[in-house]
Amino acid sequence: MTEHRTAQQRPAQTRPAQPWIDQGWVRIAAPAALGAAALVAWEVAVTALDIQPYLLPAPTAILAQLQAALGGIVAAALATGRNAALGLLLGAVAAVVVAALASRVRWLDQVVAPLVAAIAVVPIVALAPVLQTMYGATSEMPRIIVVAIASFVPVFITTLRGLRQVRPVHRDLMRAYGATGWQATRVVTLPGAVPFVFAGVTIASSVAVISAVVAEYFGGLQNGLGSRIASAAAQSGYSRAWAYVVAAIVLGLVFYGVTLVVERIASRWARVPVT
Repeated sequence: MTEHRTAQQRPAQTRPAQPWIDQGWVRIAAPAALGAAALVAWEVAVTALDIQPYLLPAPTAILAQLQAALGGIVAAALATGRNAALGLLLGAVAAVVVAALASRVRWLDQVVAPLVAAIAVVPIVALAPVLQTMYGATSEMPRIIVVAIASFVPVFITTLRGLRQVRPVHRDLMRAYGATGWQATRVVTLPGAVPFVFAGVTIASSVAVISAVVAEYFGGLQNGLGSRIASAAAQSGYSRAWAYVVAAIVLGLVFYGVTLVVERIASRWARVPVT
């Protein structure tokens, strides 16, 4: 009876109150409110200080250009996005393959390491015109190659690091099962490296869009965001140029979001066996 009364007197355990900052709507509303406040301050500053459009156009002027040239902006974003996607895919696949080989072959790792360091410092502004001359003004291949080179480095570095993070217990377990080197790589090493691979792809997704836009500045087809920005600025259409810049920002966010979604899907099946 005493134990029963004591149990009744104990206060019921309640879950700790969730901080308001962790609520989902706050995570969305706070950045939106900050962005809206920045746009209002931008508009007020341009109007109050009489800033000329060639220095900084007002957000309302940029929005008007977005509405007026929406079709052309979408077409240019699709062209740039296609080059960025193809280059990102090509660079990421090549990086994963080379990293997998380098993680298993010591001499190849020693050969590839300085080459990757050299690729990392290749300036896009110098490489794009050279490739444009090689492939011609009507080819999209120079832009795709530029994106692939820029995407290769972060994916290679993170993937190689992930492939070297295999736990000894997993390695010993595969040896006990008599698995071959390729079987161990396929079953344990590659699934365990998936988070590292997508860490590099997440970085490369933004780099891919930037590289594609920059590569379009140097001749070739005038169908992408980079060439449209340069053309609008040369014709003193500063608000229109900023509208294409906004489209490039949105395109980069789309690439980033798609990468996160693909990472979640890939992480569901890439499970490393545990003991």
